[in-house]
Amino acid sequence: MFHAKDFLLLLSSFSGILVGILLPNFGMLFEPFPIYCMMGLLFFSFLSVSLEAILQTIRASSSSIARFLILKLVLLPVMVFFLVKWSFPDYATAALLLCGISTGVASPFFAGLLHANTPLVLCMVVVGSVMVPVSLPALVKVLLGHSIQISFPAMVELLGKVILVPLLLAEFLKRLAPAQVNRLRKIQYPFSLVSFVVTNLGIFSKYAGFFFGEPSVVALAFILSLGLGAVNGAAGILFSLNETLENRLSMAISFGIVNNVLVLVFSSEFFGPIEPTMAALYTIPFFGLVLPLRAYRTWQMGRIK
Repeated sequence: MFHAKDFLLLLSSFSGILVGILLPNFGMLFEPFPIYCMMGLLFFSFLSVSLEAILQTIRASSSSIARFLILKLVLLPVMVFFLVKWSFPDYATAALLLCGISTGVASPFFAGLLHANTPLVLCMVVVGSVMVPVSLPALVKVLLGHSIQISFPAMVELLGKVILVPLLLAEFLKRLAPAQVNRLRKIQYPFSLVSFVVTNLGIFSKYAGFFFGEPSVVALAFILSLGLGAVNGAAGILFSLNETLENRLSMAISFGIVNNVLVLVFSSEFFGPIEPTMAALYTIPFFGLVLPLRAYRTWQMGRIK
């Protein structure tokens, strides 16, 4: 049930977190690189999945994708917001932001690791990233009475960098240098591990001072982030119980592996310290989700047999 790749993933990711907190000056050297790491992760995902397969998934499952996106970007964030507001009101905004944000660009990597439906996950990444500049500010306005402006032109530019450039580069290589594609695919896993380490170093070095200065706030944010990761992953499965095992895993990944880096960026601008801190701490369930999903897949495969 427990794979060596899972162990290496968790070891490298959590090592990056620990070093970023304990050696923030060293970690700050990596602050400019997370966006390039995200581009690299998607590039390898597009190498493994053809554009035709993505378009076919959209055509065949457009109604399901629309339903899943409404559940992920609207219904679940509202439910979680009121639950956390009732129990831990100071953390309700952070929970809303983390539930209402789009699927993270690392999710196709997890889909491949867990043998899920990678084209479906890629569809959730791309379409959700287009929707979230409209859906999330609307939720914040309605539920908090607080206006945030996620610049649509800036988001288009970000999508162009993070999604369109890797897609075009991958398609270019598949058509003009197919022999090189197979060689590149062989380094996808080690590249992904290095990308996760670099990203975590850059993220956690910025918040090292707050981690040591407000231990009680950080401890509660950590516990809530773990609970939020469990709720997101479980919701993905519950909302897709009538789907195949591969699609259920895809939805758990799409709901649980969120773009917490984007939450970090704009929550630092519009909100207090709790929101970016909890977004950073969500990195732990972000990677830890691989273990319960691996166990779920093994259990379901056993039932099928």
